[in-house]
Amino acid sequence: MTAVLVLMFVAPLLTCSRADDKPVDCSQILKQNPGSASGVYTIYPFLPTFPVMVYCDMETNGGGWSVIQRRMDGTVNFYRGWEPYVMGFGKADGEYWLGLEFIHKITARGKHELLVEMEDFDGKKASALYTSFSVEGDCNGYKLNVSGFVDGGAGDSLSYHNNQKFTTFDNDQDNFEKNCAKLYLGAFWYDSCHFSNPNGIYRWGLDPSIFAIGIEWKTWKGYNYSVKSISLKTRPVP
Repeated sequence: MTAVLVLMFVAPLLTCSRADDKPVDCSQILKQNPGSASGVYTIYPFLPTFPVMVYCDMETNGGGWSVIQRRMDGTVNFYRGWEPYVMGFGKADGEYWLGLEFIHKITARGKHELLVEMEDFDGKKASALYTSFSVEGDCNGYKLNVSGFVDGGAGDSLSYHNNQKFTTFDNDQDNFEKNCAKLYLGAFWYDSCHFSNPNGIYRWGLDPSIFAIGIEWKTWKGYNYSVKSISLKTRPVP
């Protein structure tokens, strides 16, 4: 385990105080400055001395969304192991994954909702809203808790993954006899295995040559269509 990971998991045991002006998520930034535009901001979900860069959506449905995952052009490799998915990777102004530990810290601070937005290669857009969303801590395998589906045209491809621990190719926590991350070249809260695969291989639309390895949302485009863009974003429930 790296020195940074040691800090990540030991720090909660330390006594410290959080400065009131250090936002823990994008909703607090918007509250502090209601005129904030969408863009990259610094938040402090872990410690007031531990900054994290995040893209904030300050426009959709009133704004205040912290983007925890974003795919748009295939420039970042998402087929990664456990440590990168815990710590996060990519850059907030492009494709990135915020990090399981940070997602846990953000959603542990009260009831949150999750918005999944996606677009296909013809410019058509769809979304799925979940009115209750949280990710548990490391000791519980960063288990997903999600419910309260509201359809925005994409259908519900995430409820299947509810109550599942996170799986990567080097940490198999799914319910299948084989490692779902290896089978579908991604990393996610797999069950046996997926209805959605937002961290799969970036592909260009319809391609049935290799089954279900792309960025799929089964209830919208099926298993063989990899969407052009997808983002997962969360905020406290008003």
